[in-house]
Amino acid sequence: MAQEVADRRDVDFVLHEQLEVEQLSRHDHFSEFTRKTVDLIVSEARNLALKELLSCQREADEEGCTFDSGQVTVPKAFHRAYDLFRQGEWIAMCDDPAWGGQGMPRTVAMAAENYFNGANFPFMLHNILIHGAGKLVERFGTDQQKDLYLKNMYTGKWGGSMLLTEPEAGSDVGALTTKAVKNDDGTYRISGSKIFISSGDTDLVKNIIHPVLARIEGAPAGTAGISLFLVPKFRVNKDGTPGEFNDIVCTGIEHKMGIHGSPTCAMTLGGKGACIGTLLGEENKGMRAMFVMMNEARLHVGMQGFACAGASYLNALNYARDRVQGAALTAPKGSSGIPIIQHPDIRRTLLSMKTASEAMRSLLFYVGFLEDKMTLSADKDEKARYQGLIDVLIPVAKGYVTDRAFELCSSGLQVFGGYGYTREYPQEQLLRDCRITQIYEGTNGIQAMDLLGRKLGLNQGQAFMDLVTEVEQTIGAAKKVTELASLADTLETTLNHLKETAGKLAGDLGSKNILTAFAHAHPFLDVTGDTLMGWMLLWRAVIAARKLGDNPKKKDTAFYQGQVTGARFFISTVLPVAQAKMAVIQAGDTSALDMADTAFGS
Repeated sequence: MAQEVADRRDVDFVLHEQLEVEQLSRHDHFSEFTRKTVDLIVSEARNLALKELLSCQREADEEGCTFDSGQVTVPKAFHRAYDLFRQGEWIAMCDDPAWGGQGMPRTVAMAAENYFNGANFPFMLHNILIHGAGKLVERFGTDQQKDLYLKNMYTGKWGGSMLLTEPEAGSDVGALTTKAVKNDDGTYRISGSKIFISSGDTDLVKNIIHPVLARIEGAPAGTAGISLFLVPKFRVNKDGTPGEFNDIVCTGIEHKMGIHGSPTCAMTLGGKGACIGTLLGEENKGMRAMFVMMNEARLHVGMQGFACAGASYLNALNYARDRVQGAALTAPKGSSGIPIIQHPDIRRTLLSMKTASEAMRSLLFYVGFLEDKMTLSADKDEKARYQGLIDVLIPVAKGYVTDRAFELCSSGLQVFGGYGYTREYPQEQLLRDCRITQIYEGTNGIQAMDLLGRKLGLNQGQAFMDLVTEVEQTIGAAKKVTELASLADTLETTLNHLKETAGKLAGDLGSKNILTAFAHAHPFLDVTGDTLMGWMLLWRAVIAARKLGDNPKKKDTAFYQGQVTGARFFISTVLPVAQAKMAVIQAGDTSALDMADTAFGS
């Protein structure tokens, strides 16, 4: 079965017709990224994804990572893939060319990441961690730290990871115990243990640069006393040459449900000798630095989940077209079998997968587009508005998207029936790999709490209302299209219910009902996501309806008709359910809070 990991026609639609990304090239900052250049970038990313990354996806999953005496070995095939990835300068796509980046728009990079993660998301974890660690150096590092580390990281010569989580602290980062003691020369001796560290050790690179959260001796308790340090696996001399081993040791790797090609490490710092780090940013401001990078990390995770779901959908679609089983329900007795795509339940499943995956692509690319608009804007208020929109959307892009992505991967396996449950096809691996995206970078329960507790009231609620205004503009445009008017009405009703629900929960947050509000935080994340998915699909349908009026080519006619029908399906079948969920949230059932601990069972 031929595999595809992203629908190029749909990628092009979002880039060029929905977001009109070429408009970014009118500004000097992105002047070289014309449509021709953008299309070449996407084509190169697709070729690398299909020819190199996808080809070693299953092999790497079966081989996995190995641990021996403190050293981690990744799947053999990853070495060739990594060399090619480095040569293509894909690690720092959006960053300054002076440090080894390509300086491309974030929206375009999202399209490339769609292909890379759909083809081999465990491989991509290595590169994402390098970039994330490098970004911290770029943002908070001294000139000396940048000169020593940044280009080596952005070009992939050296690796990177982030050492945050500890065995007892978990998501409560403020409870960490890793300690930093200042030396006479201004460096720090770091000691402690970390767990769940992606790419904490790997044989892909000769040195790994770790940003590490630790508490300086005598610092305040909790998050207020956490600092961020830069700790290389091998110390780096002032002239950039490699130095001695820095006593940061991998003590083991996790045996996981999925992402077998990505080592998840337990790390010990300063266990037998001196582990030396340098302060990255200001003392006791480590969490502030990490939160600056949180949007990027969580958007990456949303892309990982979505890319698995998108690949699962395309696999299921191709299989359903080829797999012949069962006669048509209305056919005479004894009739021959038909491709299963002609069976009603399979069609419903595929359409549900299609609309959800396309809406997720639009939502994620839109967040990238907002980042580009913010980069280009010279107006302080406008930049703040874009940042507010991004902040509100991030928990949806991470939490809601990965929740739905796992469901889509499960549906994709279901289309294959029993074959989907076997390793003969890629569906079971996509399902296993996707599951972690709901957990790391803040569990989706934490994302829901972030949306409700922080983002709903951001800028006195203005950021949320700015998002509502964006949705209302699409509704207004759709009402002018005869065949979309009723869909626009349904979305408008849903949006109004969402505003009412948000208002009710916001009020509860400032009252004795605060725990009740948080008990409904995840359902609120769900209905917010459903509403925004409906928005993205209606936005698509408005464009498609206009294009259909221009008598497009036959292949484009089918594509545009699919956009209109897909919007009708989602808005007509999902949004009414979302409205019912909002009524439940507003009713404020307290059963989850009233249940005695002992009543849950023995």
